[in-house]
Amino acid sequence: MADLTAATATGAPGYADRGERTGWYFYEWANHGFYTVCVTVFLGPYLTAVTERAADAHGLVHPLGIPVAAGSFFSYVVSLSVFLSVFALPVIGAIADRSARKLELMAACAFVGAAATILLLFCIGDRYLLGGVLFLVANIAYSMSIVVYYSFLPQLAPPDKRDSVSSIGWSYGYVGGGLLLALAVVAVLVGPAAFGWQTAEIARWAIASAGVWWAGFTIVPLVMMRNRSPLEGVAHGNPLVFGFKQLGRTLAELRAFPLTIAFLVGFLIYNDGIQTVILLAAQYGTAELKLPQTVLVPTILMVQFVAFFGALGLGAVAKRIGAVKTVLGSLVAWILLIVLAFFLPASQIVPFVAMAAGIGLVLGGSQALSRSLFSQLIPAGKEAEYFGIYVISDKGTSWLGPLLFGLVFQLAGSYRFAIVSLIVFFVVGAAVLAFVPIRRAILAAGNTPPDLL
Repeated sequence: MADLTAATATGAPGYADRGERTGWYFYEWANHGFYTVCVTVFLGPYLTAVTERAADAHGLVHPLGIPVAAGSFFSYVVSLSVFLSVFALPVIGAIADRSARKLELMAACAFVGAAATILLLFCIGDRYLLGGVLFLVANIAYSMSIVVYYSFLPQLAPPDKRDSVSSIGWSYGYVGGGLLLALAVVAVLVGPAAFGWQTAEIARWAIASAGVWWAGFTIVPLVMMRNRSPLEGVAHGNPLVFGFKQLGRTLAELRAFPLTIAFLVGFLIYNDGIQTVILLAAQYGTAELKLPQTVLVPTILMVQFVAFFGALGLGAVAKRIGAVKTVLGSLVAWILLIVLAFFLPASQIVPFVAMAAGIGLVLGGSQALSRSLFSQLIPAGKEAEYFGIYVISDKGTSWLGPLLFGLVFQLAGSYRFAIVSLIVFFVVGAAVLAFVPIRRAILAAGNTPPDLL
């Protein structure tokens, strides 16, 4: 571990030095392999194909006796994982804020999620329920690790530098996830012809590789980062009992910060839309637009590297016009892109690639700037608890979006109507954010606002 007395180059105690920030960036690098290769690209189409093999003559499967359209199963599993996360994430946040071993807690969650991802190798034949359960474990463990990871952000940089640190972190994630996806792209493009590999087998091994990548690179922050003593002291006794008790206190205290609640509500709404688009883009491309994996996977790879520049670019824009205006502008762009997705012609590569490039430009920046804004609305010492609520709709843990998508598809039988229904999340979320006085919200939380918002 790094020296516990380390400080920044400017001598400000408490803020991280460059090495510790680099370690923090590398957890984005580590977890984005799961996020990109597993969640975004391969698992949706793969698990849907497994589910379809298990379906009856009416195209239905019956988990726990409930009739479910095979095409909706994956989106319902995602929604269930978020429902369970509603209980797990704030509790892990409460535990983390009173733990002297927060870094090790983050790593433990990461290793559990990585193990479940690797075990998806055994999701073959018609074992759709096994795949659903393993994804539930992986996605919840992933989200729990992200709660603890995000809670380090306020100690990494002062408020006026936090947008930049958050944006750089996202850019590391896109490069890391992009490199792993690049290897999968090579396998998809070369494997069938050169080695006789089946596309489904490539997808299965690509999913497992995301778990290996995630676990391996999690070692970097373990080595380069350090624990800090919790501001309110270390909790003793049963951590779960304490976690639930502290969660109750946090929710009661949260009512004293109505502007923080307002921002959080706006974020949970519009980011649910963002995450749903990311999560179900591969399923939309294959099932509705009839695009093969040989087109879809390289396109999503391209998005990762466009998003790298997009995250840094929107971070630079935020320095000029403020983070709030930048996020609102990105949400307008999201609305236009969803409308474009509705009208995309089937089996046409160029329009799909153009839309994907547009998503890449706004993807990382809208999320990175939202994260840095929220970090300034949290009372000191409560970072993990508040991020436990925030992450309920962050990085693949959207809830209402996949549920709406699945319901619209099941009722209308059209993925186009399902995708365009997501516009409501961006419109409502942007409207809420526009009416939150961010500077006053930061002051109310006891923090110092940056010069430009």
